[in-house]
Amino acid sequence: MSLQSLYNFFNQRFLIIIFILFFINISYLQSGWVTQQSFTTQYLYSVYFAGSNTGWVCGQGGTILKTTNSGTNWYPQLSNTSDFLYDIFFIDANTGWVVGQNGVIRKTTNGGNNWFAQSCGYTSYIYAIEFTDINTGYLCGSSGIIYKTINGGSNWTSQISNVTNTLSCMCFPVSSTGMTGYLSGGTATAGVVLKTNNAGLNWTVLTNTGTNWLFGIHFTDVMTGCAVGYNGTILYTTNGGTNWISQNSGTTNRLVSVYFVDSNTGWAVGYGGIIIKTTNAGVNWFSQASTTTNNLWGVYFSDANSGWAAGWNGTILHTTNGGVTGINTISTGLPENYKLYQNYPNPFNSQTIIRFRIPLPPLSPPFNKGGKATAGGLTTLIIYDITGREIQTLVNEQLSPGTYEVMFEGSNLSSGIYFYKLESENFKEVKKLILQK
Repeated sequence: MSLQSLYNFFNQRFLIIIFILFFINISYLQSGWVTQQSFTTQYLYSVYFAGSNTGWVCGQGGTILKTTNSGTNWYPQLSNTSDFLYDIFFIDANTGWVVGQNGVIRKTTNGGNNWFAQSCGYTSYIYAIEFTDINTGYLCGSSGIIYKTINGGSNWTSQISNVTNTLSCMCFPVSSTGMTGYLSGGTATAGVVLKTNNAGLNWTVLTNTGTNWLFGIHFTDVMTGCAVGYNGTILYTTNGGTNWISQNSGTTNRLVSVYFVDSNTGWAVGYGGIIIKTTNAGVNWFSQASTTTNNLWGVYFSDANSGWAAGWNGTILHTTNGGVTGINTISTGLPENYKLYQNYPNPFNSQTIIRFRIPLPPLSPPFNKGGKATAGGLTTLIIYDITGREIQTLVNEQLSPGTYEVMFEGSNLSSGIYFYKLESENFKEVKKLILQK
């Protein structure tokens, strides 16, 4: 090897190592849910984002906070009310509404720089608001009230709900083109879900919705949705609410809000700071590590990785990897090869550890096709059942070269054979694990 070749070899290796160390310190080891600074101790009840950067939360004492950098910084907006604000919704980055106590409705057309009052004539609790376009919107609240507007909230018309239950949440799936919508609510002894197929002209009370108050509801399309409530209740439907399947949440805590990014992947949050996630349409729900014990009342995701949760005492949590936690860095050495180790213990009862290693990227060239330097690429570690159905995603992020461990929690699963697959750049390997209770 010539001196020039030797120089180039070590120079490339030096640049890669510097790049890797930089990202180890700055980005790749950030995972799970982290607390963001809200600089308020007020209770926060709702969170909404228009894209991945610009979002709002609202809550007690007329609180409205806004961020334009994914929550790195939150700053207050003037709502011109001291009433509790329970829900916030934006149809785009400029136009939004917030509702709350004493029939309060506020609207903005400039991203919240100014909020002005609207009224539907109702003077008690309004708990939820949603618009299907810039003109057409709905709100609901105590005593079974539902109101609709077709002019952006300038005028509201009362609709017949056929119930006197408190209505806590609503959802109009994007695919419904504004015709199909759902409301959830209840009392201390009954859950209730209402449905419309004609843009609110008629609301039908759905059956088999259980005995627990349902606080949150979310539909990914007109047929597929989920409702959550008291005592860890989770109900799931794939036929527009004709039938509801009761799912095991793994908790008896009150669940207040639920959000799905597609028909399989969703999160629910609730009392005690609980956060649970499913990646298989709720067949299994798994707890995620939360950085708070404060009650959480709102959750929102802009995509499968970026999400926020809001709750009492000014709590705002943020994740950039779907809430995946528990990735422990065993070594920051620089392995030459990929390796997926056998889990231990195996067989296991409820918990097991999976170790894997990520090598240095290729030396020549140290860049990907887009001209950007690489350091390990996107890595996924996924659990499957014996039929090949995805059970849980343990890792889904870009990792620096090194050796890692992640814990798999299987307390909600039946005994049997499962598989785990590690996949990264130019590498894929599957191993078997055995859950034995």
